[in-house]
Amino acid sequence: MVRRRAIGAEVDGDGVDFRVWAPRRQSVRVVIDGVEHALEREPSGHFHGFVAGAGAGTRYRFRLDDERETYPDPASRFQPEGPHGPSEVIDPSRYRWVSSQPAAPAVIYEIHIGTFTQEGTWRAAIDKLPHLRDAGVTLIEVMPVAEFPGRFGWGYDGVDLWAPTHLYGSPDDFRAFVDAAHGHGLGVILDVVYNHFGPDGNYVSQYSSTYFTDKYVNEWGAAINFDGEGADGVREFVAENAAYWIDEYRLDGLRLDATQSIHDDSAEHVIAAITRAARAAAGERSIVVVGENEGQNVQLIAEYGVDALWNDDWHHAAMVAATGMREAYYTDYFGAPQEFVSMANNGFLYQGQRYSWQKHRRGSSSRGLPRERLVCYLQNHDQIANSQRGERIQFLTSPGRHRALTALLLLGPNVPMLFQGQEFAASAPFVYFADHKPELADAVADGRREFLRQFPSIAGDGVARPGDPETFARCKLDWSERESHAGDLALHRELLRLRRPATHVDGAVLGAHAFVLRFTPERLLLVNLGDVLHLDVVPEPLLAPPPGRRWQLVWSSEPVAEVEDADGRWTLPAESAVVMEPE
Repeated sequence: MVRRRAIGAEVDGDGVDFRVWAPRRQSVRVVIDGVEHALEREPSGHFHGFVAGAGAGTRYRFRLDDERETYPDPASRFQPEGPHGPSEVIDPSRYRWVSSQPAAPAVIYEIHIGTFTQEGTWRAAIDKLPHLRDAGVTLIEVMPVAEFPGRFGWGYDGVDLWAPTHLYGSPDDFRAFVDAAHGHGLGVILDVVYNHFGPDGNYVSQYSSTYFTDKYVNEWGAAINFDGEGADGVREFVAENAAYWIDEYRLDGLRLDATQSIHDDSAEHVIAAITRAARAAAGERSIVVVGENEGQNVQLIAEYGVDALWNDDWHHAAMVAATGMREAYYTDYFGAPQEFVSMANNGFLYQGQRYSWQKHRRGSSSRGLPRERLVCYLQNHDQIANSQRGERIQFLTSPGRHRALTALLLLGPNVPMLFQGQEFAASAPFVYFADHKPELADAVADGRREFLRQFPSIAGDGVARPGDPETFARCKLDWSERESHAGDLALHRELLRLRRPATHVDGAVLGAHAFVLRFTPERLLLVNLGDVLHLDVVPEPLLAPPPGRRWQLVWSSEPVAEVEDADGRWTLPAESAVVMEPE
């Protein structure tokens, strides 16, 4: 048999081929319906064997040495009863794919399957795909789906990294979602967590003592061992996992969570190994790998093969501009025009300068990096939740500033990302929720309150309890708001229709709260986050029209008859964004 992946259970003719890495064990047996089947030990520490008569749907566990307890497969493809139950054999060849890969991504849309619809399933999410297509979205980013304990959760406490959670449906339901998205011209990437395992239901240490290391500090638990003794099997585990999602689910890429906590001093960093394995699994298909990195380390792009990074600087500056709140990690931002001009010209705002909140230098140079390598956003799952009530940005600022910043996001030079429901100004909050067993739930709730205490404006006692089912239920989108908030939806659709690629961008400050971005092909985007601005004298060359032509108004977020009069005087409405193109 030629295996698709190095580990896990794979259907082979009239049986199933099992392979698991368990170097700390002397014997491993597969237990199926009470019958045990011995696997043969390999020099690498893998155990391998074929069980005739098993097939898709067979449920199994592993007995390690002669221990009484049995364990699920670390590379289980499905856990129908949750992380503590038996593993189930899945045959990916049974799904009949219909659609081909969509076009290259330009607009990302982040979703959490459990709250994206009231049903919280893959099948229900399929019904919303035409809406995303019509809104102008091109790439869906799905928050983590690896199996986790409890009835609900964000997904970042996954413990079975190969098994899409049973809470959202079957593996083939996930495939059907990807297939349907492709049919609508939408790509799908998956948020994957390779920086830690969740605290409940994680059995990998039963198979090897080298999965974790105390060499590094990790804020979410034990750091994963990618460069110490016995790390080869751990590296294989995550690289093969990345390839598995691309291969067996035809995903269009991955989003790598919190890469600053993926520590590796090997000759080839494990992130490079992950991206290499994912691209190999894609074959001739094009995929995109997006990284989240708190330290804004461009090395992920320059050396590790990642395509794009999240730009937290952009979000933080935008939030300060919208709300005036400068506390916690917003402390080192002013929300000033120069910040947005600098980010349009140079990418990250912090590229090695002092960052007082962390009391050290922050960032790396992104000068010369194409702007499509940085993903910008006004909202994402973390940033909405990092408030007392998980409120959306439209409740934190004025309507005019909200519209102006939305225009800047969707027409700016970077890849924009929306969070579910943002396009119709969803009122549903998004707070942290996780359904853990009681002794762990209290610790998680305490930890969440402690995290939010960095924001003096937040009263810790008012933070929603993560384990309360009502906390989860309140985060589900109300899709009837597409009609009641039709103006917001129309705004996003119109802006995304106006969006176009640019070969060059330059910017300049026009006033205390106003700035201009000039694009090639010729276009001006003027943003004014303050009071009405009159420019009788215009000593800024970016406002000069092409020779022999004049600027004409293409779009404005606020009612305005003209921006530049016949004598060349400019008037920018208060709290507005304006698009101008040559006649």
